[in-house]
Amino acid sequence: MIIGFGMWIASFRAHVAIAKQLPAPPPAAGIGFEKIQKIIFIIKENRSFDHYFGTFPGADGATSGKTSDGQRVPLTPSPDITPSDIGHSYDDAIIAMHEGKMDGFDLVQNGHENGYLLPYTQMTEADIPNYFFYARNFVLSDRMFSSLSGPSFPNHLYTVAAQSGGAIDNPKPTSRFNASWGCDADDYTRVAVVDQAGKRSMEYPCFDFQTLADTLEGHHLSWKYYAPPSGEIGYIWSALNGVKHIRRGPLWLEHVVPDAQFIKDAGSGNLAAVSWLVTGKTSEHPPYSVCKGENWTVEQLNALMQGPDWNKTVVFLTWDDFGGFYDHVPPPHVDSLGLGPRLPLVIISPYARKGYISHTTYEFSSFLSFVEKRYHLPPLTARDRQANDMLDAFNFDQAPLPPMTLRTRSCPLGPALRERLRRWAKRILD
Repeated sequence: MIIGFGMWIASFRAHVAIAKQLPAPPPAAGIGFEKIQKIIFIIKENRSFDHYFGTFPGADGATSGKTSDGQRVPLTPSPDITPSDIGHSYDDAIIAMHEGKMDGFDLVQNGHENGYLLPYTQMTEADIPNYFFYARNFVLSDRMFSSLSGPSFPNHLYTVAAQSGGAIDNPKPTSRFNASWGCDADDYTRVAVVDQAGKRSMEYPCFDFQTLADTLEGHHLSWKYYAPPSGEIGYIWSALNGVKHIRRGPLWLEHVVPDAQFIKDAGSGNLAAVSWLVTGKTSEHPPYSVCKGENWTVEQLNALMQGPDWNKTVVFLTWDDFGGFYDHVPPPHVDSLGLGPRLPLVIISPYARKGYISHTTYEFSSFLSFVEKRYHLPPLTARDRQANDMLDAFNFDQAPLPPMTLRTRSCPLGPALRERLRRWAKRILD
């Protein structure tokens, strides 16, 4: 559907909150990089760069895509709530990327249903106005890639450890009553793992390798992991559940807290030096509402910007994998597991280069590299040792950008859509 300019303006005014810019706070104590004292990594779910920011002015985006039969098709308007999830397993990602040709997205599971090419759909500024606002006023990266060519579980492990223990897919629970992807899964849950020789095996999804949390702990630096607790939607994305010595030790009880606590901690100035934040129904994982997910993000960032820590904070807002959605940029090959398809990344900070589009290659290990360089910590793996550290996105000599609070939007949800979500949730638990 084509929206006329006048209608677009009316929609924009109706749904986007004009940012309330508060006075810029004084610079944080410290010189240069040391001005950053709170580092936050928000990881949402299953969207590619072209799906969200393919129309962003100045970015390397696309509004059409190639299919497996050699055709070029337009990226049509994406529904807020999709009719289904799309295949985004390790094998789906390999098929979609097709050795860098980026023309196999119609071949992933549910990629071509009754003539509908859901992977070849796209949001515009009218659909995600607040995300576009953050991208315009802070930093947008158009070269952020998933660490692994696959889905959530292994990529979330990269966000804490710069590796996945060889895991390449999501675990397969044997019971919908124990929907866990980690060390508290039932004895029969298994995940596909690839060894150094490329051989696949099925293993229990509980690994034991060092994480950034361990490094922070060893250097007496504070950290928290905010995630839905057991039994709630989104618990499967709580990455440290897949790390044995953390999940079965005291660090789990001391540092892994409900995602709902983030707003309180941000508003009261009780954020740790490093925080991870994931969520459930508002994660934007298809078919969940993008509008509701964007609203959740706005609420978290409003709490932060209205709290006392804004002038010493950076937020890396990204998505964990491509979710099956089209992207036209072939990922760089860094090792046998990645990189995977391109993702959105918005870098939000008083010291972000306003309106800058970074073309530097990033992956989740870049977040670890940033933390490690800020606090003079050793790298964990070859990935974070080699990853670009995102420092090109900052100007620590500039006057701090002011906090900008936004309004959330109204997101109507009819009975038919609620029923579709209920059926989808039942399927992933069965």
